[in-house]
Amino acid sequence: MMSKRTTLAQQEEHLFQVLKSERFLNMQGLGNEVAHFIYDYDPTWALDVVQAKKRIKTKLETEEGIKVFEINLYDLCVELLKERKVWDRVLAAEASMDKPDFLKMLQNMLDPQMHLAPAIKSRINSETFQILFLTGVGEVFPFVRSHTVLNNLQTVVADWPMLMFFPGKYDVSATQGSALVLFGQLKDDSFYRAKRILDQEA
Repeated sequence: MMSKRTTLAQQEEHLFQVLKSERFLNMQGLGNEVAHFIYDYDPTWALDVVQAKKRIKTKLETEEGIKVFEINLYDLCVELLKERKVWDRVLAAEASMDKPDFLKMLQNMLDPQMHLAPAIKSRINSETFQILFLTGVGEVFPFVRSHTVLNNLQTVVADWPMLMFFPGKYDVSATQGSALVLFGQLKDDSFYRAKRILDQEA
């Protein structure tokens, strides 16, 4: 288990070692759990984490022949709204609607079960890869909540290991369940099934 005081460089190396391992790729030692993992990091590291993620992806592919497919939730949401020809309406509504009403409208348009999970399913089914990266979590809050996405991907992303990049803290407790704390302040509902990648052995 890694100390919370490790540097980003140490975490980057740890991620690379875990992600290339046979145990991770073959989803071993999980019992009946899904191979969903969370990399929780200090939100102030966000720009550096983007660069670290790119280096990890490149290194996995060039040195290990491991293909990573990345889905950015923010880009996916924009794509879906444009596909449904409502993107301009959303932009106009943002300026004119009350915030709570606008939020509710977006949450309905981007419901994880109805819209996001099927869109992710169609994208991963048309790709060949070994690991799925899920990014853009901070950008889609609060109209898309991390725990609802994870819950709806349990059956959709069951055949590959998935790593969600999470700007905040993933509190894992054997007694109280687990909670996602976005940006270290906004507590999402409990999510029990994902594992913290920094706690995994390489």
